[in-house]
Amino acid sequence: MKRIKKLHIKSGDSVKVIAGNSKGKTGKVLVVEPGNYRAIVEGINMVTKHVKPSASNPEGGIEKKEASIHLSNLMLIDPATGEATRVGRKKDEQGKLQRYSKKTGELIKNG
Repeated sequence: MKRIKKLHIKSGDSVKVIAGNSKGKTGKVLVVEPGNYRAIVEGINMVTKHVKPSASNPEGGIEKKEASIHLSNLMLIDPATGEATRVGRKKDEQGKLQRYSKKTGELIKNG
């Protein structure tokens, strides 16, 4: 069984793309795939998909949708400052492990 590491990005976070065709763009994480270390970000890494006509979609055609992007190409945007930052983990007052911004040192609220 493959062990999955804890991730620095969760769904709902704002992220900045630091590598690839969408470098420099920012967006909100819609879905995180921990097993593949990939995430789907709103408006980032758009691909065209050819759809065959079906009963639910009689027209078919070409649609644009987001493809997944590797987590190593994403950097969290600190909600306090609005800048991209690295993420660390430390325990809060209740002893629970929380993410924090390495740039400012402040805890990152989940969600």
